[in-house]
Amino acid sequence: MFDIVNDLIKIGIWGAVVGVVFVLLWRKGYIAQLTDYVQQTREELRKCTWPTWDELKGSTVIVSISIIILGGYVVLIDQAFFRIFMFFKL
Repeated sequence: MFDIVNDLIKIGIWGAVVGVVFVLLWRKGYIAQLTDYVQQTREELRKCTWPTWDELKGSTVIVSISIIILGGYVVLIDQAFFRIFMFFKL
């Protein structure tokens, strides 16, 4: 029973702290700035053109091929340096 009361007191204190912080942010105008930011972001996202399904598939293929080529290049360079270092026993 005593643990439940302690937990309720802790929750009440944290609720009061969050409430005070919210009121301070509201008075300073930060909440209004955040609201404006979110509204402007939504407006800008409505203006965006999103890729079609075929464009998305094509881009995914290009990115996948690029990753494979870059990975192969890194492996080849790594093997070349490994063999050079082993040859000179560095």
